[in-house]
Amino acid sequence: MSHNTYGHLFRVTTWGESHGPALGCVVDGTPPGIALTEADIQPWMEKRRPGTSKFVTQRQETDVVKILSGVFGDDTTGGQVTTGTPIALHIDNVDAKSKDYEGIKDKFRPGHADYAYFIKYGVRDYRGGGRQSARETAARVAAGAIARKVLDHIVPGGVKIRGALIQVGPHKIDRNAWDWAEVERNAFWSPDAKAAALWETYLDERRKAGSSCGAVIEVVAENVPAGLGAPVYGKLDADLAAAMMSINAVKGVEVGDGFGAAALSGEENADEMRMAGGKPAFLSNHAGGVLGGISTGQDVVVRFAVKPTSSILSPRKTITRDGQETDIQTKGRHDPCVGIRAVPVGEAMMAAVLADHLLRHRGQVG
Repeated sequence: MSHNTYGHLFRVTTWGESHGPALGCVVDGTPPGIALTEADIQPWMEKRRPGTSKFVTQRQETDVVKILSGVFGDDTTGGQVTTGTPIALHIDNVDAKSKDYEGIKDKFRPGHADYAYFIKYGVRDYRGGGRQSARETAARVAAGAIARKVLDHIVPGGVKIRGALIQVGPHKIDRNAWDWAEVERNAFWSPDAKAAALWETYLDERRKAGSSCGAVIEVVAENVPAGLGAPVYGKLDADLAAAMMSINAVKGVEVGDGFGAAALSGEENADEMRMAGGKPAFLSNHAGGVLGGISTGQDVVVRFAVKPTSSILSPRKTITRDGQETDIQTKGRHDPCVGIRAVPVGEAMMAAVLADHLLRHRGQVG
């Protein structure tokens, strides 16, 4: 299987399977001299870790990250810093239950990647989906933690990246009630407390029915320098869209107003400008911080839609690998809404793309 690497100067290669002994990644291109320890990575892993509430998979993974290379204790700083060489990260799988998948090893889950993988490769790791499992995203979150360190090292004041769940099933938040502090106070990363309470009841119903639902996540990056990206084949928003689409179960991405921009007039869509304190200031941000593929210095805003989890208890019609018609009922431990744990994954992909573009920008224009 090829194409396990993303990025140009900040390059991440992930490896490992859902039910293998471990998974991880190699991060190449991190500048030297950046303070980095496992303690810098672990808090982000905790955000994505399974088993943290009844609304996510009950698989109990500690997701403890080990740094195997790329750092060195620097006597001049008194701490551990990056050396500029590849950083290898290792995460053990400690709670895989492969027997839960014995009943579907020869069946394709409708809405899942099982069929497409088998058609392409002629072999499929049915134990949790192997590489097609969202378990792979643990390595992305670890890499994203390093990307955040790169951004904070280079950009004065650092870049703040935050994600939130803004829709579960058909139920959306009230954007007028948006409170970033609330995101850390509920199990859904919701900026709207009332929406979180509604989602709890809704997801309980979905979970008890053996079903699932989709979600929409919004990721915002603040203090992004102007000038990142290139106007033709290196557009910042194009790379962000590709990064978000690469996340498991994502079926749609929009930047700024996205599809909503089609309903606006030219006057409404224009992000007008004035001077404030001797600097350019935008009066709105319909573009989501990117114009012509280049960052404007405004907040970069990306949303992505996640489909309902394909592994459900409700019987569905399918076929076997031998072409026989049958029914399938998936057992085991699965997220009733995979979008919940996609929030920290989206943050990580935003960080990785911005770090990559920051290094590319610095390499071209200084």
